[in-house]
Amino acid sequence: MRTTVFTSVFFVLLTLISCNSEPSLQKYFVENSEKKDFIALDVSPDILNVDKAKLSEEQTEALNSFDKMNVLAFKANDKNQTQFETERARVKAILRNPKYQELMKVGSGKDGASISFVGADENIEEFVIFANRKENGFAVIRILGKNMNPNNIMTLMSVLKESKIDMEQLKPLQELAKAK
Repeated sequence: MRTTVFTSVFFVLLTLISCNSEPSLQKYFVENSEKKDFIALDVSPDILNVDKAKLSEEQTEALNSFDKMNVLAFKANDKNQTQFETERARVKAILRNPKYQELMKVGSGKDGASISFVGADENIEEFVIFANRKENGFAVIRILGKNMNPNNIMTLMSVLKESKIDMEQLKPLQELAKAK
């Protein structure tokens, strides 16, 4: 009897400890990806359409460190401004968590963008770009990879310039970018 009670208490405590109620971008993406005012995309490195044979060793390393990109965008309009403000505040609150280290912030007031990362300087697991504009909405972009570092990201930008991006994968975002 005593063993059964102890085992039950142990499993209850284990369950409570393992349940992390702390908000995260991953949870936010999952919760909102199917909602009507949101657009969700998963983008693979194949979107770049680059000839890997023409890449330098440094460019190949940068490309190999990039696994995928998740995009979640909220399309603002005249009817959902309250929801826009609420959702934008939720994302900002998540990004205030110390695990998201801010690299750069641009813009002023309520419009702008920020770039943050998760991990150590030479072993970055995730880059997060958060851009918002009251007239259009906001987008959160998670760039996921292995052993990424700031140099890889800069090198990846040079690869982007030479790539023939597959715009078909980005079609849902074109609607968000359109002016009203």
